[in-house]
Amino acid sequence: MVFHSEAKEKVIAELQSNPELGLSQEQVSAKRAEYGENKLRENKKKTTLQRFFDQFKDVMILILIAAAVISFFIAFTEGGGSAFFEPLLIIIIVVINAIMGVMQESKAEKALDALKSLSAPKARVIRDGHEAVIDAVELVPGDIIKLEAGDFVPADARILHSSGLKSEESALTGESVPSEKDAEAEVDSKAPLGDRSNMVFSGCSITYGAGTAIVTATGMNTEMGKIANLLENEDEGQTPLQKKLADLGKYLGIVALAACAIIFVVGVLNDILVMEIFMTAVSLAVSAIPEGLPAIVTIVLSIGVQRLAKKNAIIRRLPAVETLGCASIICSDKTGTLTQNRMTLVKAWVNGKDETEDIGNDNSNEVRRLIACGVLCSDGSVVFEGEKEQHIGDPTETSIIVAAYKNGMTKEELNERSPRIAELPFDSDRKLMTTVNVMDGRKVVIVKGAFDVMASRCVSGDIETAARINEDMSSGALRVLAIACKVVDEISENPSSEELENGLSLMGLVGMIDPPRPEAKAAVAVCRQAGIKPVMITGDHVVTASAIARELGIMEEGDRAMTGTQLDELNDAELYEQVPEISVYARVSPENKIRIVKAWQRRGQVVSMTGDGVNDAPALKAADIGCAMGITGTDVAKGAADMTLSDDNFATIVDAVREGRGIYANIKKVVGFLLGTNIGEVITVFAAMLMWHESPLMSMQLLWINLVTDSLPAIALGMEPVEKNIMNSKPKPKNEGLFAHGFGVQIGLQGIMFGLISLIAYYLGKTMTGTIEGGQTLAFMVLALSQIVQAFNMRSERSLFKYGFFGNKKLNMAALTSLVLVALVMFTPLRVPFGLVLLPAVLYLIGAGLCLVPLVVMEIAKAFGVVRHHK
Repeated sequence: MVFHSEAKEKVIAELQSNPELGLSQEQVSAKRAEYGENKLRENKKKTTLQRFFDQFKDVMILILIAAAVISFFIAFTEGGGSAFFEPLLIIIIVVINAIMGVMQESKAEKALDALKSLSAPKARVIRDGHEAVIDAVELVPGDIIKLEAGDFVPADARILHSSGLKSEESALTGESVPSEKDAEAEVDSKAPLGDRSNMVFSGCSITYGAGTAIVTATGMNTEMGKIANLLENEDEGQTPLQKKLADLGKYLGIVALAACAIIFVVGVLNDILVMEIFMTAVSLAVSAIPEGLPAIVTIVLSIGVQRLAKKNAIIRRLPAVETLGCASIICSDKTGTLTQNRMTLVKAWVNGKDETEDIGNDNSNEVRRLIACGVLCSDGSVVFEGEKEQHIGDPTETSIIVAAYKNGMTKEELNERSPRIAELPFDSDRKLMTTVNVMDGRKVVIVKGAFDVMASRCVSGDIETAARINEDMSSGALRVLAIACKVVDEISENPSSEELENGLSLMGLVGMIDPPRPEAKAAVAVCRQAGIKPVMITGDHVVTASAIARELGIMEEGDRAMTGTQLDELNDAELYEQVPEISVYARVSPENKIRIVKAWQRRGQVVSMTGDGVNDAPALKAADIGCAMGITGTDVAKGAADMTLSDDNFATIVDAVREGRGIYANIKKVVGFLLGTNIGEVITVFAAMLMWHESPLMSMQLLWINLVTDSLPAIALGMEPVEKNIMNSKPKPKNEGLFAHGFGVQIGLQGIMFGLISLIAYYLGKTMTGTIEGGQTLAFMVLALSQIVQAFNMRSERSLFKYGFFGNKKLNMAALTSLVLVALVMFTPLRVPFGLVLLPAVLYLIGAGLCLVPLVVMEIAKAFGVVRHHK
């Protein structure tokens, strides 16, 4: 059937559905078996074997393999069983590295897959006569779905009912202007996609209005499925930090290769065996370059993303994790983010009365009529299951529905008694919602919205008293809605705001409260301590907003509140000057949000902005960190945001900033650890070759050190718990380099320290044993074990004696594993092929002392404030 050219009744019959009841559970199961899940085919993932071979594409690994092949050839031609051990060990190490790489990649991919499932789109569906919110992947053809502004369309569907419905379909048609939709439109069977005005399509979004539709196609059968290559894939590119580290690796590679070339020439000139000096130079080049650094950073970021997800912050883009740590301004919505988003209707005022009436279970007839009209002019719904309530839709509307329910009136009964025949959905420009209902045989227009917008549209009612009551309620931090009505004889086919929302009679006001979240006040205090300015942005009355802002500590002495109207009167230069002292913005539009973001950004600040509506998407994109609301947020807002708060909680943003700072700090620790130790290895070999024309470490020894003392401790260091005092410092400037505040110099000095203690160890070992092997054994022990000690040093800028040595359990395990592996080649028969010998006890004691030098040096540096990576 060509669904867009057939009457909707035929479409319903063809799909065996019911527009009021939807599909039954039996029908859903049968259709899912026939059509499958509502999702596009994913790109075929690489197999484990493919990933394994991908690990060998790295240039440095290829050099190592080439060196092993040459070594095998020489061992074969020259004979000798022991000669095969070195190339065999290289191959084993390369394979172990490849296996670890595959495991790390798999872990990162699983983390990202878990995040995709957390941010999966939802759909409002009617099944078995009940409305429910389900994962869009569960939809089947014949399902009845509800759509409203801000929703992503979850499947191709034929519209059954529409009210001002518009859909943004640029992904399919290329048209940037939203398409107007009409359930009654007659469309030719050969009409192109852009002209099918009675259809909505999967992957597009609703920008205006509301409607009901029947699903006609799912998954790969949708129009988007047919041209799936038009879908934008998730950006899997590297983050800015990863790119910087990859570039750093290339520069280090050039330096290391130059050093190796010099070492090779010096070795040849001093009659060192060509094969030995060749293998030393190659292994040094590979070990000196932290080629695994970008991969380890990816793992640290992925682990951080998992941590954030557990704290209800779902990251959509990895670079957002880096930016989080720099956040200096948090612009937050009030309702549901700083408050509990459990609106409760507490007061009502009816026109003609002098005072308000508290809402209870048995209100006066006048108040009951006011509440009933409020319910009729609402799209939200509440599902009551015993004592549990599931609120669907706008919380202000659901609070009215609950108040009506307490007074013995259900939404279903009211809608049945007074059916809706027309509507004008709420939008942020009008700040009103209107319905036309048939009440006692008359067409009654019901309008609800903000009092200051409604007052000018009313021609009857005690506006003066209403203004006083509105002010009293607002000053008590209540959110106030005005409800007005008028009786009309006729309405046009497509009624306008001018037609319905003028000449009204004020019925009364309802006041509801959304109390602050208990944790919000503490989170605001943490922001202040961390040098972050919290800003409240709300559509509420300025008095209400200011009262809650003061209670939470957002508005302090000298701070100001500003309305959207006042903001519109300022030019950009004036806003730039005044923005630091404004802590509350009330009655703002989405356009105002963008101006606020840009004003702060011009001041060099990193701005986090929350939003939930479809019109908030531009502001979320403009912000450095766009935060969408997971509960009340529209799919469009979530798509534009970098982060989604699954609990809509301000405290979660602060937690996310804390985690972001912790993740960035851990990455710096990993970078400092790997570069410092690798520079130490280069200095050790380079200086020894120049001074003594001898290699203090054999190629096998260098490779073993890098296998057991680099990767494992580095990854464990990246999992370091966030330091308790991390929110005591000011935010890091957005463009601050990784090596700012002397961090690069510190890394260089640490490299020199490792080089010196290793050279001392080699000299003492050789002198006291009279053999090169003795010197190499002590140098191997000191270099390997001192790097393990350094991993603990890098845990904090604070003294380990205050911070604690063993707080990171994963690092403890990594260090223990590394220690066992080092001991394995030093004290078992494996030492022979590694070129190691047993040493006198005194040398082991000297070696142990040298291994602790990094601890002593770093503790002194920390005590004198030399080790400090931020202001």
